Amino acid sequence: MASLGDLERAVMERLWAADGPVAATTLRDELADRGVALTTVHTVLTRLEQKGFVVHDDARPRGFSARSSRAEHAAELMHEVLGQAGDRQAVLARFVGSVNEDEARLLRELLAGS
Repeated sequence: MASLGDLERAVMERLWAADGPVAATTLRDELADRGVALTTVHTVLTRLEQKGFVVHDDARPRGFSARSSRAEHAAELMHEVLGQAGDRQAVLARFVGSVNEDEARLLRELLAGS
């Protein structure tokens, strides 16, 4: 899975939080504190589409949406990192050892339900 740059992540955060497709002009307005031009937003959206993070509709203006949810993206990243590990057991043990009590309880519940 491709990684996200700072501006790409900022765009994705807004797309993940949106209730539906978002126009590039809306994204530009939401990123006004960064001083990005509309052309920059379009370039970022094109790159995100090429990386498989974003899809667009055929409306005018085009609406852009995240291809998957934030949770699905995080799970894919975790799975990718685990797949690259030389010692999966050590990575899992380190991860499980770093979670707090509530997260550990949730993991146990999830594993028991599968």
